[in-house]
This record gives sequence, structure tokens and C-alpha cells, in this order.
Amino acid sequence: MRLWRSLILLALWAVPFGLCPAQGGETARSGELRFGSVAMDIPAEMYRRLTPMTRYLSNTLGRPVVLKLAPNMPAAIDDIAKGEVDIAYLTPVAYIEAHASGNVRVVAKTVTNGKSSFRLMIVVREDSPIRHVQDLKGKSFAFGDEAALLQRAVVVGAGMPLEKLMEYHFLGHYDNIARGVASGDFEAGILKDTTAFNWQRQGLRILYSSAELPPYNIAVSSKVDDRLFARIQQAFLALDIRNPEHRRVIEALDRGYDGFAPASDEEYSVVRKLIAPFAARL
Repeated sequence: MRLWRSLILLALWAVPFGLCPAQGGETARSGELRFGSVAMDIPAEMYRRLTPMTRYLSNTLGRPVVLKLAPNMPAAIDDIAKGEVDIAYLTPVAYIEAHASGNVRVVAKTVTNGKSSFRLMIVVREDSPIRHVQDLKGKSFAFGDEAALLQRAVVVGAGMPLEKLMEYHFLGHYDNIARGVASGDFEAGILKDTTAFNWQRQGLRILYSSAELPPYNIAVSSKVDDRLFARIQQAFLALDIRNPEHRRVIEALDRGYDGFAPASDEEYSVVRKLIAPFAARL
């Protein structure tokens, strides 16, 4: 009798601390989903941008969704490819590299100003004498993450071989690039369109825009089964910019976004072709 009382008391004590055995096939994480991301801004800013999304997903999916940010693109790719995170917000190239592992599926793509595509833009200071891409010869240039191959492919594709630049450096985040150019530390840099538009009001000028490219996306690891995949996809597609609560979630991620649209792997073939000629030498 004393033994049974002890076991019951032990079980009651264990409940608040999550020490009970998982029920219904739940994992040790008790159904927790991890949300990863490429570090496009400083960590504090990425937490600010993504926390409303994880809260929305937690409420919509009925299970905890927690952030697990990666310090750089290779780490973010490894996290989703190896299943260290279940869901990830990725750049096109990060998605392509993660998808090559065979363990990643695209769920949805971002929509910006009614368009499910984006552009990369070369920017200079508003008062810069640089007027054409060819004028970048002998100038200093700021890129983001060193693994962001698409940025360099766009600059080369615009007609400026990297060896003709005086120097170039990798600053990690788009805001770092924008600040570096605005402050005069670099004579030019490359930004995602929404960041470039924001910084037009803060002293930067757009020198060159790439062609339309398939946008940032949401992807899931192969650990996510078809049923959960469908629920996650529906959660993103249901975000409606006309709904004030949804608007806060969408605009926290990026003020230029309107929401999300269905996506397929085939759409990213244009990026695969763009980076292919430069992959070996960049």
C-alpha cells in the first residue's frame, strides 16, 4: 500500500516538470516544433521579427512552436536538412542547398506587394557619383553572408566581375550592409528589395535591380509527416493581411510582405541556373 502511495505521489510530482512518459506517441519534446531561420538580421532583431509568427503557429497548430535561430546560412541549412528544426524560413539558395539533401520540402513562398517574387538590388549612397554598374570597378562592396551565393551571382551577372572590385567584405545581415553603405564605409552593397526600399528614405539609392526571383520561403524537414505538412501549409496560407492580428504577424516578419502563397520546388530552378556558372569560382 505504501509502495502504491509513493508511486502515485511521484507521478503527481512529475507532471508539472514534464517527467511523465509521453502519451499518444508524442516525442520527448512533447509535440514541440522548432522553427529555424537564416540569420538575415542581428539575433535580437530576428527574435523580434519571428516571435509573432511562432506564437501564431503555436495557437493555430495547437502545439508549442519555439525559435532556434542559426548564426549563419550553413548552420541554418544543416539544421533543417538534419531535422534539428522542423520548420524554417529560408532564402532561395538556402532552400535549394537544403533540398539537395533530400530531406526538405517547400511549404509556401512569401508574397510582397502582391507579388510572389523578389529582386536583389545594388545600392549606393544617394550622393554617390556612381551611376552605372561599370562604375563599381575599383570600389568597395558589401555582401551579406559569405554563403549567400545568389548575391555574388547577381553582381557578376550585372556585369561586374568580383576581381574588378577594389575589395569586398561579408557583413552578415542586410541591415549591416545598408548601414555600411549609408555611413560611407562601403561604396556599394547588395540588399533584398524590401530592405532597399526602406533605406531609400534613409539616404540610399538603388543602382541596379535583378530580374524577378522566386522568394524567401517556408520549408519543413522530412520529419514532418504529410498530415502535419498540410496543417503547417494551411496555417501560412490562411494569414490574411486584412486581418489586423494577422497583419501584425506578417509585417513583423517583413513590412513589405502581404502573406504567403503555395510553392513548388520547380519554381526555384531559375535560381539554380543563375548560380550554377559561378558556384565553382565564387
